[in-house]
Amino acid sequence: MIMAGGAGTRLWPMSRQEMPKQLVPFIQGRSLLEIAADRLEGIVPADRRYICTNERYREPIIASLPGFTNDRLIGEPALRDTVNAVGLAAAVIAKRDPEAVFAVFTADHLIRPTDVFQQCVDLAFTLCEDDPSRLVTFSIKPTFPATGYGYVQRSTQIEGRAGAFAVQRYAEKPNLETAQQFLDSGDFGWNSGMFVWRASTILDAIGAYLPESRAGLDTIAKAWDTPDQQRVLNDVYPTLPKTSIDYAVMEPAAADNKFNVCTVLTDVEWLDVGSWPSFADTIEPDTNNNRESLVEGANATLLDCKNTLVASSNPGHHVAVLGADNLIVVHTPKATLVMPRDEAERLKEIHALLPDDLK
Repeated sequence: MIMAGGAGTRLWPMSRQEMPKQLVPFIQGRSLLEIAADRLEGIVPADRRYICTNERYREPIIASLPGFTNDRLIGEPALRDTVNAVGLAAAVIAKRDPEAVFAVFTADHLIRPTDVFQQCVDLAFTLCEDDPSRLVTFSIKPTFPATGYGYVQRSTQIEGRAGAFAVQRYAEKPNLETAQQFLDSGDFGWNSGMFVWRASTILDAIGAYLPESRAGLDTIAKAWDTPDQQRVLNDVYPTLPKTSIDYAVMEPAAADNKFNVCTVLTDVEWLDVGSWPSFADTIEPDTNNNRESLVEGANATLLDCKNTLVASSNPGHHVAVLGADNLIVVHTPKATLVMPRDEAERLKEIHALLPDDLK
C-alpha cells in the first residue's frame, strides 16, 4: 500500500490542494507517486497493490496510474494522519484476506538502486511470514548526522536473517550533537516511515495503543464491500483520533515489547522529497551550486548567484535572479514564493496565512 494523502504544504506553491506534491510531475517530468508505483514492479503482483489517499484525488490518480482500479484505491474522506491511513488499509486488506502480509510505502521518497531496495523488501516479507507477530520497519543507513529525521536503534541481529535486527528504541528528531552521536555509534538508522506486517497484527497493535481507532476501523471493515461502505466510512473515519503510526504504535511497541518490532537495515540512496531544499537535491547543480527546474517554455537567468534554486511551472515566463545566495524562488501561474533556504521549514506558517483559493 502506498500512502499518498499528504497535502505537501512545504512544497507550495507547486503543491496545492487540487494538485498535491505526490501528483506534481516535477521529477524529470514524472510525479513522486508514479515513481513510487514503479518501484513495486517485481515485488507484488499488480492486482495486490493499493493506494490510500484523500478521496478528492481518486480521479487524477487513476488517470495517471490506470493500473490501479477503483477497488484498490482507498479514499479517505478526511485526513487522520498515518496511523489511520495504515489502519484503514489493514482493515480492508484483512477483510479480503485474513492472512495477508502487506508493505506500507510512501509517495514522497526517491530510492536508489531499486534492486537493493527490493531485496530489503523481500527480506521484510520473509520476516513476517516466518513470524506473524513481527512489525518490520526499514531503517535507512545514515550518511550524515541528519536532524530532520527520526532514528531507529538496532539491537541484536535476527538469527539466520542477515540485515535484520531487533529494534531497541525509536528516537525523535535529534539536535546536531545527538545526531552525530547516533551516527558515530553505528547502531542507528534513519526512520524511513516504511513498514511490512501482517494486516491482522498491525490492527491488533492499533487496538492495544489506540483502541478508539481500532473500534472505528472494525466498524468500517464490517461495512466494506457492502452497499453501506461509503456511508459508514464517511460517518466514522473523520472521528478517529489523528496521530502518526510512529508515535501511536511503533514507539510504544518498541519500548514495552508487547509486539515483536524489528528492522531491516536498508543501505540505499534515500531522499524524502518533503521540502524545497530536499527537492533541490534531486537536480544536478551548476558550478555555483545553483539548480533549475523549469517546465518546457519557462526560462531563468541567474547572475552572481550561488546555492540558489529556481523552479517554474509557467511556460513563457522568465525568472531573473541577481546576486542571491542560498535563495529559493518558485514561480507558478497563480503564485510566487521567494525565501531563504534556511527558512524552508517555516513555509507552513505563511501557507496558513494564504487565502483558500491559493492553498
